[in-house]
Amino acid sequence: MEKNKWSGKAYSQRYYEILEKRKSLPVYAQKQEFLQCLMSNQTLILVGETGSGKTTQIPQFVLEAVHENHPSKWLVGCTQPRRVAAMSVASRVAEEMDVAIGEEVGYSVRFEDCTSSKTVLKYLTDGMLMREAMTDPLLQRYKVIVLDEAHERTLATDLLFGVLKRVLSNRPDLKLVVMSATLEAEKCLEYFSGAPLMKVPGRLHPVEILYTQEPERDYLDAAIRTVVQIHMFEPPGDVLVFLTGEEEIEDACRKIVCELGDQVNVVPLYSSLPPAMQQKIFDPPTENVRKIVVSTNIAETSLTIDGVVYVVDPGFAKQKLYNPETRVESLLVSAISQASANQRAGRAGRTRPGKCFRLYTEKSFNHDLIEQTYPEILRSNLANTVLTLKKLGIDNLVCFDYMDPPAPVTMGRALNDLLDLGALDEELNLTRTGEMMSEFPLDPQMAKMLIVSPKFNCSNEILSISAMLSVPNCFVRPRGEAQKAADEARARFGHTDGDHLTLLNVYHDYKQNNGDPNWCYQNFINHRAMKSADNVREQLVRIMSRFNLKTCSSDFTSRDYYINIRKALLAGYFMQVAHLDRTGHYLTAKDGQMVHLHPSCCLDHKPEWVVYNEYVLTSRNFIRTVTYIRGEWLVDVAPDYYHLSNFPNCEAKRVLQKLSKKRDRAGNPK
Repeated sequence: MEKNKWSGKAYSQRYYEILEKRKSLPVYAQKQEFLQCLMSNQTLILVGETGSGKTTQIPQFVLEAVHENHPSKWLVGCTQPRRVAAMSVASRVAEEMDVAIGEEVGYSVRFEDCTSSKTVLKYLTDGMLMREAMTDPLLQRYKVIVLDEAHERTLATDLLFGVLKRVLSNRPDLKLVVMSATLEAEKCLEYFSGAPLMKVPGRLHPVEILYTQEPERDYLDAAIRTVVQIHMFEPPGDVLVFLTGEEEIEDACRKIVCELGDQVNVVPLYSSLPPAMQQKIFDPPTENVRKIVVSTNIAETSLTIDGVVYVVDPGFAKQKLYNPETRVESLLVSAISQASANQRAGRAGRTRPGKCFRLYTEKSFNHDLIEQTYPEILRSNLANTVLTLKKLGIDNLVCFDYMDPPAPVTMGRALNDLLDLGALDEELNLTRTGEMMSEFPLDPQMAKMLIVSPKFNCSNEILSISAMLSVPNCFVRPRGEAQKAADEARARFGHTDGDHLTLLNVYHDYKQNNGDPNWCYQNFINHRAMKSADNVREQLVRIMSRFNLKTCSSDFTSRDYYINIRKALLAGYFMQVAHLDRTGHYLTAKDGQMVHLHPSCCLDHKPEWVVYNEYVLTSRNFIRTVTYIRGEWLVDVAPDYYHLSNFPNCEAKRVLQKLSKKRDRAGNPK
C-alpha cells in the first residue's frame, strides 16, 4: 500500500479519485515544464485562465520540488487577496493531499490562524504575509512564495511586489511565482525584468455574449428577471449571478426562491458568510434542480464553481474609493472594467458552451467601461501602508519600488494623519507609539485608541468595543414578521450616549450569558459574529500584554465610567468628529462636509458634538457608529489638532473659541 509522504499514513480511496480529476486539469499537462522553469529561475510569471487549476495545483507542484531538494524545515506560502479564497482553497488542497486541514496544509487570515508545526503549505491573505514580513523582513521560513491573483492588484499585493523584490535580491535561495488570470502580464514582466512568462490555457468552451438593447434602470430587478427567464427557457445548467454585496444578494436570493420555489437551489456567496455556508456553492447538484449561485465578484477569479453554464452580469461591483482632501474612504457601487466583464463571461464556459447575459448595452461595454480596474493603491487611504513600510525599515517612501506609485497628495495626507496620531515624529520616523500601532492588525486610529485607553482607565471596555468593530454586524434583522421584534431587541441594548456603548452592552450581555447561542437567537444577535469578537479580543489582549499595556476598568458605578470610555474613543478618532450647526445639520469638524446620522444609529436626539467610526457614501453622506462627546474634550484630548490657530473659520471654531475662553476664566479666577 502506497504511503502518504506528508502524513505517513496509507492513501485513502478518495485521494485516488481526486487525483484522476487533478490530472484532467489544464495546468497538470504542463507540470514538468513548470518545474523546469522553476528550477532554472528565481522569479517566474504564470498566466493561467481562471479554472486552469493554477491556485490548487501550482503550490502542490512547488511542494514536491522543494521537498526533494530541501528535506529540512521550510514553508511554501501561497497568497490570496481574499480570506474566503485562502480558507476554501486550503481546505480543498488538504483534501487533495489527503491530510487534515491545519496540519500539513493550513491557512492564515486576519484574526484566524489554522496552521501547526507540521504545516508545509500555507495559504494566507496578502495582508498576512505583509504582517509576517514586519517581524521577519527576509521571510526566512519560506523557500518559495506563490503570489496568486496578482491581476487583482490589491493594496497588499502591490506592496508585496516591492517588498519581495527587495527580499529576492538579499536571498538567492528564495523563489517567487507570480500568478495572474489575465494577460496584463506585460507590467509584471517589466517590473520583474528577466523573469520568464509561462502560459496555461483554461478549459474554455465558447461563450455567447448577449447584451441588452437599452440600459437597465434597476439592475437588481433586471438580474432577477433574467434568472427567471433562463430557468423557463434555457436548457439545464447552473446559473451564476454577480451582485455587489450581502444585502443585495440576500434580497435577490429571497426573490428568486419566491418566483421559482423548489425548482431551484439558490446559494448566496459573500465574504462574511459562515465558511460552512460558503462551501455550499461546491455541493453536487440535485437531479432536476437547477443551482443558482448569487455572488459578489469573489466568484470572478478567486473561486471556480463547476457546472455554471449561464452568467448574469449587471456590470457593477463595490469598489474602494478615497478622497485625500476630505479623508473619506468609502465602498461605492461602481461600473466594472472590461477585464472584469471578460472574466465574468469566462465563468460560463467551464464545462460546456455557455451564455453570458450582460445587463448593459454593447455600446456601454465599448465606451463606458475602462479597460482594467485601477490598482487599489491609487484609490486607498495609505496611513496603514505608510505605517507598515516604516516598520519594515523603508524610510524613503518616494523611492520604494511601486509598480504604480500613489499620488503625492494621498501619501502626504497619510503622513499628516500619522503625525497627528503621534505615530511619526517631526523627522517622519516611527515613534514608540507608532511602533506599537504597527503591531496591531487594525487601522491606525483604532490602534491608537487601544494604546491610550489605559490612561483613561478603560482598556477592558475599549478592547471589547474594538473587537466588536472588527467583526461583521452583530445585529440580525430578518425581513417580514420578525423585523419589528428584531428592532425591539436591538433597542433594549441601546445606550443613550451612542452606538459604541451599545456594542459594549451587547458584548457584556453576551459574556454574562456565557456565549449561549440560544440567548443570541432570542435577542436577534449573530452568534458567529460574537464568537469572532471574542477571538479578536483575546488576540488584542495578547498584543497589549506584549507592550505591558495594562488591562483596567473604572468602577462601573462611577459617573466617570462612560465618560472615560467616550474620551478614549475620541483619543483615537479625534479626526472623525462632526458638529451640529444652527441649521440642524452635522458638518465634519475641520473639512466642513455635510453628513447625516446613519439610519442604524441608536441616538434618539442630535447631540452638538459626535465622534464617528466610519463615513459611508450611499444615497447621502452618512456617518455610522456614532457616540456623543463634549466639545471641551477636543482640546484636552487632541490639543494640537484642535489648536484654534490651524482651524478653518466655521461655526465649530467659534464654539471651540467660546469653550476655551470659558475654560480660561474658570482656570484663572480674578
